[in-house]
Amino acid sequence: MTTEIRCETVAGVATITLDRPDRLNAFTPTMAHELVEAFDRCDADDDVRVVVLTGAGRGFCAGADLGAGGGTFDHSRNADARRSAGGTLGGAPRDLGGVVVLRIAASAKPVIAAVNGPAVGVGATMPLAADIRIAADTARFGYVFARRGIAPDGASSWFLPRIVGISQAMEWVATGRVFDADEALRGRLVSRVVPPDELGPTVAALAAEITENTSAVSVALSRRMLWSMLDTESPWDAHRTETRVISALGREADAAEGVTSFLEKRPPRFTGHPAEHLDLVPPWPGIPPDLAPDEG
Repeated sequence: MTTEIRCETVAGVATITLDRPDRLNAFTPTMAHELVEAFDRCDADDDVRVVVLTGAGRGFCAGADLGAGGGTFDHSRNADARRSAGGTLGGAPRDLGGVVVLRIAASAKPVIAAVNGPAVGVGATMPLAADIRIAADTARFGYVFARRGIAPDGASSWFLPRIVGISQAMEWVATGRVFDADEALRGRLVSRVVPPDELGPTVAALAAEITENTSAVSVALSRRMLWSMLDTESPWDAHRTETRVISALGREADAAEGVTSFLEKRPPRFTGHPAEHLDLVPPWPGIPPDLAPDEG
């Protein structure tokens, strides 16, 4: 049973909702733990084709819960809770924003972030590992870490420059200012901005387009390939991986169904399961050597 998020699956779409609306869905160790478990369940459920991440009420996530006052970011004060939620890395309790973001990044299912309101601090870094980010025009974003005397979390120093470019990333991080959805769109942080009452239908239509028309195996492997190729040195790395994957999938039933359904002018009926094929592509982001196996 979860206490700070909700998760429900309808028609192949699992919607994970941050559910502390009275606190603008402020982030806590409990929320981090529940989010990781929710993504674990989604990966294990063959009925889930797409994951949508959003917030309850008028906010997406207002950042870390500041209820502890000035000691909020002194992790020595709640080290046991943080270790329980994420283990340690290099001897220190892991950044829980990073724990969640890296779990989202490792998802076998495509992830759509529906940013319905303020997304600040970890609330702005959490969506970075989503494959698609769509915002309501009432959304606000802020990488406010420098204004709180801390540094970016959620592995955002890797994700953000790759998504928006180093210059735009540094402007937002160095100023720590909060900016609106239109600026997020111009900076390519989000792919679309829609009125609040259109956010749900827009995301639902996009999720349905995926679930109704594509092979779960193809999407899972494509997702992993695209993300993992961001840091390769040469297109030959992509060519090598794509050659292996295309050769393997070409012998599978989904490939035959994809062609047959097209020729017969009917919707496809794909039956493949991603878990049976993920070994065709190396794990991403993978587990680093300084993270003990029982801490992953």
